[in-house]
Amino acid sequence: MNNITRKKRFLFQIISFTLFVFISSCLVSGQEKVVEGRVTAFESIPIINANIEAKSNNEVVLTDTLGKFTISCAPADKLSIKANGFARKKVKIKKTTKYVLVDLKLLPGPENRELAVGYGHVKDAEKLYAISNVNESDLNFSRYSSIYDIMADMFSSSAQVTGSGEIIIRGTISSTGSDAALLIVDGREVDVFAFGNILTQDIASINVLKDASASVYGSRGANGVVIVETKRGR
Repeated sequence: MNNITRKKRFLFQIISFTLFVFISSCLVSGQEKVVEGRVTAFESIPIINANIEAKSNNEVVLTDTLGKFTISCAPADKLSIKANGFARKKVKIKKTTKYVLVDLKLLPGPENRELAVGYGHVKDAEKLYAISNVNESDLNFSRYSSIYDIMADMFSSSAQVTGSGEIIIRGTISSTGSDAALLIVDGREVDVFAFGNILTQDIASINVLKDASASVYGSRGANGVVIVETKRGR
């Protein structure tokens, strides 16, 4: 009789444990939510096959040809986004978050452009040359003797420095009789003399624009635009 009682108790414990595991899994599943989003570069170029991972459940999804994704995660979670040639980014998901826009920063250097294109993250390689940027978190500007040295080293794939100090943006077609890019420092147009006199230790960021991205400057930006932000101009 005691053996029968022990067997019943053991069977009851197994059933209870199974029910506990089942109910717990249902509760955890019920706490998850679906978050949608889009991954881009330069706020406009969709990043294809970017890797999105949720910290809570390690679910991994890839972005589609429009840079869009859908992922299941905890109500409060963190997403890790990465793609070859781009800096990894982490995004905090709040309980109210339903949609996220993630803009990945292209790492400096032509080799990272090649990685981005080679791994199929960017469908049209030319789009990556529409905008180039470097900021002080990517590069120690002060190790260069002049801003022209920075341009020649970091922007050689998208811009060319002439002997007169003008900057020619590759891939632009002049309609003004001059091939020189527009030079903007802290929101103001400057000439090559003022541009060349910028102290490298004062530089916060450099951006090179062309085509549609430079259209905000009208006809002045037809040959592209080089935008420099200094630490004083922030």
